[in-house]
Amino acid sequence: MESAVRDIGLAESGINKIEWAVNFMPVLNGIRREFECHKPFKGTKVAISVHLEAKTAYLALVLKAGGAKVYITGSNPLSTQDDVAAALVKEGLNVYAWHRASDEEYRQHIEYTLSGKPHIVIDDGGDLINMLHTKREDLRANIIGGCEETTTGVLRLRAMEEKGDLKVPMLAVNNAYCKHLFDNRYGTGQSVWDGIMRTTNLQINGKTVVVAGYGWCGKGVAARAQGLGARVIVCEVNPIRALEAAMDGHRVMTMEQAAALGDFFVTVTGCSGVINNKHFALMKDGAVLSNAGHFNVEIDVEGLEAVCVDKKNVKPNITSYGFEDGKNLYLLGEGRLVNLAAGDGHPIEIMDMSFGIQALGAKYILDNHSKLSNRVYGVPEDIDRQIALRKLEGMGIHIDSLDSQQVEYLHSWK
Repeated sequence: MESAVRDIGLAESGINKIEWAVNFMPVLNGIRREFECHKPFKGTKVAISVHLEAKTAYLALVLKAGGAKVYITGSNPLSTQDDVAAALVKEGLNVYAWHRASDEEYRQHIEYTLSGKPHIVIDDGGDLINMLHTKREDLRANIIGGCEETTTGVLRLRAMEEKGDLKVPMLAVNNAYCKHLFDNRYGTGQSVWDGIMRTTNLQINGKTVVVAGYGWCGKGVAARAQGLGARVIVCEVNPIRALEAAMDGHRVMTMEQAAALGDFFVTVTGCSGVINNKHFALMKDGAVLSNAGHFNVEIDVEGLEAVCVDKKNVKPNITSYGFEDGKNLYLLGEGRLVNLAAGDGHPIEIMDMSFGIQALGAKYILDNHSKLSNRVYGVPEDIDRQIALRKLEGMGIHIDSLDSQQVEYLHSWK
């Protein structure tokens, strides 16, 4: 099957979205010009599973410009934008995705994306790699390696590597400085509150926000909430991160202590069952629950449905759960990524860097796969520095450089 999208007639709208994004992506624009000139991916098949919206679409088009044959799907059923998917079909890509795909349809789209037997995979959450190591190992024959976009996916890859189950080399794009320092912190910080505020139309200032997890994403969410005038509570299991949150000026406590205090809850942990039935029972009437971790397991939605006596959709992306005592809790985006299920995801300029790393990371895999073993690799420092320099250039910023004497001094021990 060449493509499977909801409505090819939506393509013009999708093309307009992509063209808007291109205006603010100088890093990828520069990489595209180089790829168009040298065609490094000629004869290479690339499979992509990343949130299918305009910024991801441009990454796919940059790889196509480099000579790749691209197969693409979304990494979350609620984040796929049907007009963008249609636009990519018009651009000659093989696209398998539509908004609100069922679980079975979503798995089928992943399988279709791998059906061309790609050489390189670009994953977000590990669903392509998971299928290549379980249901469809036969489609792994041509794989020379891949890149993983997000924290959750890297955790899955590390677990596979530790158990000796990883059969392909993978780059942990998420762990690159120009990814997690900016995408996870500033991107998540802004886009989470974009999604929450757009969906609820509620004020944040004067409210209490409970952030579960204080990794780079949690730091961004907490900082933006504080900047909006909220009182921030952080819940953590890592004592060092908990201490950091306290020194950043946030209250730190257990989720059981925080449950009764929060007006807004945001989970960003990468773990399951972070907010569950014992917490629902303690929450105040009107509390708003949202998740910004990759999978929809951080809030126990099944447990919430089991204890409520009434469930209804009160407006797009808001589900109300009523309790016997008259209390209502509100879940955003079905517990999926709130910044994409209920918004447009990270700012364009932020994803310009992240997808620049993906593009150069894929080329690194192509150029070096014969020297790589089946393990998880960090992104080479040179790629990180290239992206930072390209971004600074795009922002019109110039920085100093060391002269020869300074270089000698820094490398001298006497």
